Amino acid sequence: MSGFKNINIYCENTKIEKSYPFGTTLQDIILDQNIDIGNPILGAMVNNTLKELDYLLYKPKTVRFIDYTHPDGKRMYLRSLSMVLFKAAVDLYPNERLKIEHAVSNGLYCEIGELIDAESHHVIVASLRQRMQEIINRDFPFKRDEIRTAQALKIFEDFGLNDKCTLMRTRQQFYSSVYKLDNVVNYFYGYLLPSTGYLKYFDLVKYHEGMLLVVPKIEEPKKIPEILVQPKLFEIFREFKEWVEIIGVPNVGQLNLATQNGKISEIIKISEALQEKKLACIADMINKKREEIKVVFISGPSSSGKTTFAKRLSIQLSVLGFKPIVLSMDNYFVDRAHTPRDKNGDYDFESPQAIDIKLFNEHILDLLDGKEISIPKFSFSTGQRSYNGSKLALEKNSIILVEGIHGLNPIVSEMIPENRKFKVYVSALTPLSIDSSNHISTTDNRLIRRMVRDYKYRGYSALETMQRWQSVRAGEELHIFPYQEEADVMFNTALLFELGVLKKWIEPILKEVPPIAPEYSEAKRLIKFLSYILPIPEKEIPPTSILREFLDGSSFDYS
Repeated sequence: MSGFKNINIYCENTKIEKSYPFGTTLQDIILDQNIDIGNPILGAMVNNTLKELDYLLYKPKTVRFIDYTHPDGKRMYLRSLSMVLFKAAVDLYPNERLKIEHAVSNGLYCEIGELIDAESHHVIVASLRQRMQEIINRDFPFKRDEIRTAQALKIFEDFGLNDKCTLMRTRQQFYSSVYKLDNVVNYFYGYLLPSTGYLKYFDLVKYHEGMLLVVPKIEEPKKIPEILVQPKLFEIFREFKEWVEIIGVPNVGQLNLATQNGKISEIIKISEALQEKKLACIADMINKKREEIKVVFISGPSSSGKTTFAKRLSIQLSVLGFKPIVLSMDNYFVDRAHTPRDKNGDYDFESPQAIDIKLFNEHILDLLDGKEISIPKFSFSTGQRSYNGSKLALEKNSIILVEGIHGLNPIVSEMIPENRKFKVYVSALTPLSIDSSNHISTTDNRLIRRMVRDYKYRGYSALETMQRWQSVRAGEELHIFPYQEEADVMFNTALLFELGVLKKWIEPILKEVPPIAPEYSEAKRLIKFLSYILPIPEKEIPPTSILREFLDGSSFDYS
């Protein structure tokens, strides 16, 4: 080693460039420079690529240390805590299998085999939480080995992790990672923390038939949030769990097998049919109150498929004798000069105050009173609202479908009588998981949809979409998600097969993100995530599919 020269490392946190011996670790730099970023350091961006703290440096690099307030820091924390819960479950209930399912109610919903019933539920969750705390107090290291996939398969087979074996066989990589914590092994999509002692803040509480694994919100790393009561959101996940059982594809490994075996066509048909059946049920709910309901509000976060949902629902309502009229709330944006700004001084299009609430309510009330209105048109390019002479009046059996992100916010429709309204919450609540320990974020699903759509139809690069995404997400947390439970019904637009279809479109544009951009790490993370999923041809996706809103080939007009 004496023949190697020192290497220069620039630390963005301290603004210091310093020479270090070949093979220095990130942890060595923290100790040498006594780096303090306010919270415990969990990992680092090395040339805008996430690395664990035991990463060895062999070339000149730029390093930025991160904590819980960085999205990747929180992901590392949650993965590590999931591994601790996995070990606690193995220690206490070795014959049962833990399944980490989806985010809901400020936590991550998990179930453990068939153990939990009304009498033992509280005891089991309390025992698991106590065991987790014991593991954290012992400060066990998380050890990661990069080994030949054949060896990893043997380890996971011996440990009974069959879903991971299926995933690795279909992924077909030379090498795979195996994480070890004391006496247990597992695989995680992404890095873990150095040891269990970093996991000082968490909770595990009983929830429905399972439990919620709760961690702090990203902006408050030392505070456990309260559990939100979200029965409607939880019920839609439960409904999709039933759909997954009907289709028989609970995870990415099984989806890949279906793709390899030529069964993906049937999965596409069943998935689309289940959505169409749900749409018909929603139309029936509205029809039962057709004398009262005159306005259907369709709300949901970015890239949830609201527009296609509105068009498909209008068809189902037409079958029942309605004459649907679709109005976009986007056309009621105030002129750019009056658009509110966020804390950074940027235009805040996610705020309900970006909508001309008074005019919108007046127009709806005028329509309900039998009056004719002039329909506005908003131009995002000029930032101005205009009128082109289009008029609208309701006919007998007319029903108004209002599509927009603020549809469930009471302030937006405050002048419209409650009995005249029916509210639908639409989102892409991904029913698929990578495996039993790695759920798929619904946010990732929507981001991938949006990047494809922005690139194809709006001329934005993946980098530009990602640069806007944090602002979009902040607006959703503030103005959309708090009103989810206001919905009369929820509709999940996610499709089991969609990530395999979107893969061929999104990978090339993610690879255009330059390494010098801070978003490069996010692009690499998504590319790795998509590497687990085999590509699925889009030829059998029907022209009315919600997925067509983000691809070519829709039979609907989105102009």
